[in-house]
Amino acid sequence: MATAKKPDRQFNGILSLGAEIRALRKVKGMTLTEFAEKTHKSIGYLSQVERDITKPSAGVLQIISEALGVDVGWFFPPGDDVDPKEQRYIVRARNRRRIAYSDMGFADYLGMSDFLLSTNVDSNLAMGLTNLEPQGSTGDDAYTYRGEEAGYILDGTVDLTIDGESFVLVAGDSYSFPRTLPHRFFNAGPDVATFIWVISPVDLRSNYVTDET
Repeated sequence: MATAKKPDRQFNGILSLGAEIRALRKVKGMTLTEFAEKTHKSIGYLSQVERDITKPSAGVLQIISEALGVDVGWFFPPGDDVDPKEQRYIVRARNRRRIAYSDMGFADYLGMSDFLLSTNVDSNLAMGLTNLEPQGSTGDDAYTYRGEEAGYILDGTVDLTIDGESFVLVAGDSYSFPRTLPHRFFNAGPDVATFIWVISPVDLRSNYVTDET
């Protein structure tokens, strides 16, 4: 009697395609029901995709990517000379994945670009890199998430506001704070500001709480 084939939970040496989709959906704070509404696919079908029972077509994967606010390339990191043995632990500069937080896609309109430096989002923490153009920011409103954040300024000047208090950080400075406090990043300098950050737990949802007072 033939045995059923087990789903392949390895994909690109890190996670399977289904596991990558599920992990990204969860850190975006999206339920399977909401996912189904956004993709116009059934919950049963999407559940099978996330469990690697069903492989989505290229067209469906594009729909899934748009629903999750990422480019389809998120699931296929670039680089044709990737060593499968290291991809579980290492992210080469050429293989960085750009982060999008909302249905609008990337935050170019804010003068901000974020990249994932850790291998995936299916973890207790994530590390990333942010580039802020001159006058770029995380938005006019302060916002909150759950968990904690720490970071290190590589280049330029960053104005960091935490719970109403503002601090000017320059290259070599670092920070840490509870993400439950309203916070905002802004680059008032003439040059691009670059900083590395770490968040725990991983939360890339777009429906964060803003402080409009």
